[in-house]
Amino acid sequence: MLDFLHARDRMVDGQLTARGVRDARVPGAMREVPREAFVGPGQDEFAHDDSPLPIGEGQTIFQPAIVARMIEAAAPGPRDRVLEVGAGSGYAAAVPGRLAGRVHAIERHPSLARPARERLGRLGYDVELREGDGTLGWPEAAPFDGIVVSAGGPSMAEALKAQLAIGGRLVIPVGTHERQSLLKLTRTGAFEAVDLGPVRFVPLVGEQG
Repeated sequence: MLDFLHARDRMVDGQLTARGVRDARVPGAMREVPREAFVGPGQDEFAHDDSPLPIGEGQTIFQPAIVARMIEAAAPGPRDRVLEVGAGSGYAAAVPGRLAGRVHAIERHPSLARPARERLGRLGYDVELREGDGTLGWPEAAPFDGIVVSAGGPSMAEALKAQLAIGGRLVIPVGTHERQSLLKLTRTGAFEAVDLGPVRFVPLVGEQG
């Protein structure tokens, strides 16, 4: 039987801490969330590898270091309200679920959203997940202190920008499929953008994708 606790420790030490993830809360949360529960059948032994894994519908669960970078940039606090767009298997919603006050998540594929919702509930994560167009956000739950988008579009989704609280952080891959940058947009009355480096994500599909 695989020792998943040991595998998670090796993942955190070898892929996160060694690559400069500085907010200790993020690796701490990722030690606690059972990543092996969020991968596809028969993929348990690969759950903590430094690579994305397919989860169906052409989507993936991203490698741990990417998830950590995005959540660290969103900087969820214990009283914060966070939106995760592109929930997939639910892993990238479960991690901020250990850090934030409230997490909402959106997944456009019903075949992914339904098992993700069941999985999060069964594992005890207080995440509200619904099916829908993530590019439009979740207006009735806004404003959000952090928004993390797990897919890349050609530009910032204006609806998501509008749903940021003052001081809120939007983390989103922007660009073409061949050339994307991970951007952190902070709302400070105006919007301040920081380029966090090159990435490659699946396309952001929707009305504003």
